[in-house]
Amino acid sequence: MAVNCSPYSVSSVYARLRWVLAFLLLLAAIVGVSVVIKEETNDRESISALKERIRALEAKLASLQRDAVFVGQAIHQNAHQAKEFPPVRFLSERNRLRILITGGAGFVGSHLVDALMKQGHEVVVVDNFFTGRKHNIEHWIGHKNFELINHDVVEPILIEVDQIYHLACPASPPHYMYNPIKTIKTSAIGTLNMLGLAKRVHARLLLASTSEVYGDPQVHPQPESYWGNVNPIGPRACYDEGKRVAETMCYAYQKQDNVQVRVARIFNTFGPRMHMSDGRVVSNFVLQALQGEPLTIYGSGSQTRSFQYVSDLVDGLIKLMNSGSSQPVNLGNPDEYSILEFAKVIREEVGKATGRKMPNIVHKKKMEDDPQKRKPDITVAKKLLGWEPQVPVREGIKSTIEYFQDQLKEEAKKP
Repeated sequence: MAVNCSPYSVSSVYARLRWVLAFLLLLAAIVGVSVVIKEETNDRESISALKERIRALEAKLASLQRDAVFVGQAIHQNAHQAKEFPPVRFLSERNRLRILITGGAGFVGSHLVDALMKQGHEVVVVDNFFTGRKHNIEHWIGHKNFELINHDVVEPILIEVDQIYHLACPASPPHYMYNPIKTIKTSAIGTLNMLGLAKRVHARLLLASTSEVYGDPQVHPQPESYWGNVNPIGPRACYDEGKRVAETMCYAYQKQDNVQVRVARIFNTFGPRMHMSDGRVVSNFVLQALQGEPLTIYGSGSQTRSFQYVSDLVDGLIKLMNSGSSQPVNLGNPDEYSILEFAKVIREEVGKATGRKMPNIVHKKKMEDDPQKRKPDITVAKKLLGWEPQVPVREGIKSTIEYFQDQLKEEAKKP
């Protein structure tokens, strides 16, 4: 679907040009008449010369008018050629929702934007671009159903919406540890602001929480009923405790002010649009393998993780938002790998994709407070949402490898 992405519409350009031409013609006429009157008094012989000047002005204006029409046509043609959007379903005004996504330019948020836009809803993205990238959502910029606002959620925002997906917060250890105070403020104050907005406009809010609320779990796999084992003063606490207090605020607003809330506890997620420097397991291993560097494991590699593909998570988030349940729900893939096993899988898949010999695996000192077990119990998601992961891990890894190969090629082109 092609639309005009110019700052002004073609009709607006034509209207402005007509006003300018009309003004110039009127000005020329006034000048001509005034000079003629003066010359009639002083020297009638100059009248013919003045008429020639007026005719020259009129010819010039006609030329400008032809140029303006040509420019307008070029703008119209270029606008239609420059921007083609992915296909979007038509929804009537009654069924179309206005949806706010905080952190919508990030890895998960941008995929959520795609899904909701294609369903035909109006989507407003709020992002401060700390970890989000405009590139992730630029294919929607200019679409009539899409709006992008550069804004930090720690500051209030006034906007009319029907639903709020609150994803804003750095989610990878290097990013949330970079500025722990900012991370806490985003989780606490940012969530407070979004809940306040939801209360004012009677919107439903979904909080993107995390499996990190379980800390280093002593129950395996982790059900939603498990309270967790979190170090409140450790290096990961800014994120873990920030999300825990965000959940607390959601249910306080629900109880006190009847705000409709949904809480998704998201487990490790991977796929295209992951930030190359986000420091997560998948991106680290894939990039190291593609660049011929040793794959780095912190500790013995016996610690486990469960990895879900991003499209499965987006499907779960939308189902949860539109469900009738307000209890926390785990969204993750129960297919569990040790980190060492997963590194070998990445080496194998990158080797197939490149045909190159893969580097070795090296071990470094264990990270502080690194959880030893992580696997979701998704019984609640299956029962309440009819949801479970559909994309096999290896299939998702192949798509992710292709994405990072393209990213490395783009990086290589830069001076």
